[in-house]
Amino acid sequence: MFVAISLVDLFAPKDQLTDMDFNRFLSHVEKGEIISITITDQKSATGAAIGTLKDGTKFKTVIPIDPELYQHLVASGVVVELRLPQEPSIWVSLLTNMLPALLMVGSFFYMMQQTQGGGKQVMQFGRSRAKLQTDSHQKVTFADVAGCDEAKEELQEIVDFLRYPKKYVEMGARIPKGVLLFGAPGTGKTYLAKAVAGEAGVPFLSISGSDFVEMFVGVGAARVRDLFEQAKKRAPAIVFIDEIDAVGRMRGAGMGGGHDEREQTLNQLLVEMDGFSVNQGIIVMAATNRPDILDPALLRPGRFDRQVVLDKPDLKARVEILKVHSRGKPLAKDVNLETLAKATPGFTPADLENVINEAALLAARHRKRRIGMQELEEAVQRVVAGPRKKSRLISPKEKRVIAFHEAGHALVANKLPNADPVHEVAIISRGGALGYTLQLPTEDRYLITKSEILDRVTSTLAGRAAEEIIFNEVSSGAANDLEVATRLVRRMIMEFGMSEKLGPLTFGRKEGQVFLGRDLARERDFSEEVAAAIDQEESAIIKQCYERAKQILSEHRDTLILIAETLLEKETLKAEELERLMAGKPLEDAEPEPVKSGQDVTPSHEVLEEGLPKEVQRPGRVTPVPEVQ
Repeated sequence: MFVAISLVDLFAPKDQLTDMDFNRFLSHVEKGEIISITITDQKSATGAAIGTLKDGTKFKTVIPIDPELYQHLVASGVVVELRLPQEPSIWVSLLTNMLPALLMVGSFFYMMQQTQGGGKQVMQFGRSRAKLQTDSHQKVTFADVAGCDEAKEELQEIVDFLRYPKKYVEMGARIPKGVLLFGAPGTGKTYLAKAVAGEAGVPFLSISGSDFVEMFVGVGAARVRDLFEQAKKRAPAIVFIDEIDAVGRMRGAGMGGGHDEREQTLNQLLVEMDGFSVNQGIIVMAATNRPDILDPALLRPGRFDRQVVLDKPDLKARVEILKVHSRGKPLAKDVNLETLAKATPGFTPADLENVINEAALLAARHRKRRIGMQELEEAVQRVVAGPRKKSRLISPKEKRVIAFHEAGHALVANKLPNADPVHEVAIISRGGALGYTLQLPTEDRYLITKSEILDRVTSTLAGRAAEEIIFNEVSSGAANDLEVATRLVRRMIMEFGMSEKLGPLTFGRKEGQVFLGRDLARERDFSEEVAAAIDQEESAIIKQCYERAKQILSEHRDTLILIAETLLEKETLKAEELERLMAGKPLEDAEPEPVKSGQDVTPSHEVLEEGLPKEVQRPGRVTPVPEVQ
């Protein structure tokens, strides 16, 4: 209030005054144009004067302190007033005197408040960052989860225990204290945990494994204790730790013998799950995609004693997942989800959800009322290989090389008995690829034979072989093919024991890298002579497959040229069109047609770089190399 009053007093608007020098002032006096003058702020020799002219103009000037001048002014008809100097306002004086003290007191209180707040923030480091999900949130139930019936059956006991614990107690049964969900990324581990909480109708505390350890020592263990204290207050409850490998990896591993703070956090977690004190009514669920690096004490019975594997969905599961994710979306009559499921082997539930969402975006972009099969197929293509590069201009010479390269892949794959059928061949630029040949397995696969590996390597090298046969030159477009073929043959020799020269042996231990929580590097358990033999066998197999591809292409050179020329005209060939060309029959309507968004799209193809050791996997995005098969 003091400040406001003083500011009003200091900065109140004053009348505008015109400056006037002493000579002009005397001139106006002689002319009789001055009505009055008030002399203030008198000093030893001069005084400030404010006056008014007859026309109403107000002025200010400085005049000497001279009694004779005053008599002259009075004689000239000027009203002269002498005023004492104005005393400053009491509020201004008070504010001027008290302002330094007020500033000091205010600064002191501000610093005290900041110090107390800092102390509170430091204490907050020990609080758990778990997020609570209750019935007020949007519930996820098992009806929203599809494609993992076995996993839901395993978790149904957990739900039943949380709903009706009495019948288990009467039977003397012990419900699993911890459930570990593990599987490939995108298989729905977190979503399934939310469904368990939604079905059981109990509080659901979720936290990431990376949220425990902070910059201060002891924070991780304190947060674990606080997390379980919160769960005890809300029991029965579910505690879900996502990406538990961030805090639960094996103790004493890595360079330097481990991480003391992380190990202290893990020790506290072990005690809370199954230590001296028992936490009744609390079930701990965790998710990871690397169960092999977790500490054995964490996986023993009494802690995470139930492990639920979430595999990539098979054909039936993919159909159910597509049905769940297509709820509430307007689908056209031509949409066949079973056909789409067949076109997406190895896709995870997250991939399938992304396909449906991409199709909806494409339909909205084209201002369609419904999502058609055209948009769904284009969405699959975008997920696999990326969007089409419409702005990439390819010279006619390079386009011809790409056409024969892809034609070589397609022809050899069609002639080999153990290769997957070719679904589509295209010389359209997508992502990092200038062209692609997509092969689609007829069924879900979990094993691969030696003959299938050799046929796959042969078809992979067929693009380079076609370039050599037609142009007597090879290009860098086969760089990815060579990488894929080399890696697959090396796994065939070192992991699958399929080498006739080296016999049914495996070489080198697969696990063991520092950033995964185990040993420093991959262990080499074979001699230099064996390493040289592996290199020789690898080179011999690749050369054998390459010569086999060249032989097939040479025997069917006319068909190779026909496929390539048709590709240059149409840019994309479907399986039916390719079969007709393989029979030596040119397409009757082989006219060039623009490929619009949503047209000439194909489903997923298998990943060659992984070699399908255990299951057919969906490919990742096309790497930035000129060609992908």
